[in-house]
Amino acid sequence: MSKKRKAEKLEISSARGVDGLDEAKDFLAARSIEEIECLVPDQGGVARGKIMPVSKFLKSPVMNLPLSIFFQCITGEYPDYEGLVDVVEADTDMFMQPDWSTLTSVPWASDPTAQVIHDAVTRDGRPVEQAPRQVLRRVRELYRKKGWQPVVAPEIEFYLVEPNTDADYPLKPPVGRSGRPEIGRQGYSISAVNEFDALFEDIYKYSELQGLEIDTLIHEDGAAQMEINLLHGDPVELADQVFLFKRTIREAALAHKIYATFMAKPIAGEPGSALHIHQSIVDAATGQNIFSDPETGGPTPLFFSFLAGQQKYLPAIMSMLAPYVNSYRRLTRDSMAPINVQWGYDNRTAGLRVPPSGPDARRVENRVPSSDANPYLALAAVLASGYLGMTEELEATAPIESDAKNRDFELPRDLLSAVALLEDCEPIRQVMGSSFVTAYAAIKKQEYETFMKVISPWEREYLLLNV
Repeated sequence: MSKKRKAEKLEISSARGVDGLDEAKDFLAARSIEEIECLVPDQGGVARGKIMPVSKFLKSPVMNLPLSIFFQCITGEYPDYEGLVDVVEADTDMFMQPDWSTLTSVPWASDPTAQVIHDAVTRDGRPVEQAPRQVLRRVRELYRKKGWQPVVAPEIEFYLVEPNTDADYPLKPPVGRSGRPEIGRQGYSISAVNEFDALFEDIYKYSELQGLEIDTLIHEDGAAQMEINLLHGDPVELADQVFLFKRTIREAALAHKIYATFMAKPIAGEPGSALHIHQSIVDAATGQNIFSDPETGGPTPLFFSFLAGQQKYLPAIMSMLAPYVNSYRRLTRDSMAPINVQWGYDNRTAGLRVPPSGPDARRVENRVPSSDANPYLALAAVLASGYLGMTEELEATAPIESDAKNRDFELPRDLLSAVALLEDCEPIRQVMGSSFVTAYAAIKKQEYETFMKVISPWEREYLLLNV
């Protein structure tokens, strides 16, 4: 096939991903791409990297970035490097290698632009252990060594809000096409979604142009709170999609003079936003769901051990599922979010829900993660817990049939408590990488110290003249 015909084929059939540098050249040429965004997700799931002309990128697609980007807090600050990494090493460069399977366009850019996610490697070619994408790859590799293939399907909740440039003012729902902001609960309302039809048309269009597959879009219970469900697939691929979806939704919203926020609890009195994760495991050789017995169709011991692993290790991985101080405002008894490590059949009050399904689709829905979580780390953490449950042959509790919110709290109530449990959990360190856990914990403690410098409205309201 000639280069011209090959480029034409890529333009028609492939919105996302190529096989190597030669196909990348054809992909970029077919779309007349002028610039390329070289992305790497940091610990907060923020896109870091470089933007460069395509001509320069193609001459040297492996770029350099300082290792310190994996030690940066959401505030832009850094923790003390002592005990984490040599100070000199933190400021040295690592190499960023493009993952060609993620190459796609940037449909909201004013000039023809592409983007590609990179993997971080050291100067001697080893994966950077602190890189979130590498942490997820590490966990996936443990499954592969057992002949297992994890399958996940994330559900992402978010709010649409009015533009807000003053952090002291509460967020408010935006005005829709009717000219009025949404008032009251509109769960599953079609008309409430239609208020923002033009925005969602852009989200669907941008997603299609990037090869991102949306399963369903629904209105959640909060005012202007939405949920997008993704199709199931490989954990790294789905984490990439969540990473790109967050960028896509924010950019589409900005074009309509609206903010899209993935804060766990952005508006007082409204439900929080979750990142529910559906998980199943298949035999890599046969494609059989190992949670179901092939003869009887019933649940297997591995299914219950996977559940038990998530029950046992949920408190220890909590700081990756609820990574900010705000995340814990979602996890309250009077909210719709779980506060426990119980499991049940189609019980949404439990932290772990087993949805109704046939044997081939038997899965576990982890309802604890919030939408502010880094998708790479959230997926790595829940899969690490399930892996430990299966390899340790743990036994799950009996399924809960009542309202699990009536039970005592079984999850950490704040970020510092969650970080302490993570630091002390040796099995999670072994599975996810000790150097990563140490670095992540230091970042979260530094973020907490920054938060403690802020005086909240509650303190001024109740303490100013009363104490």
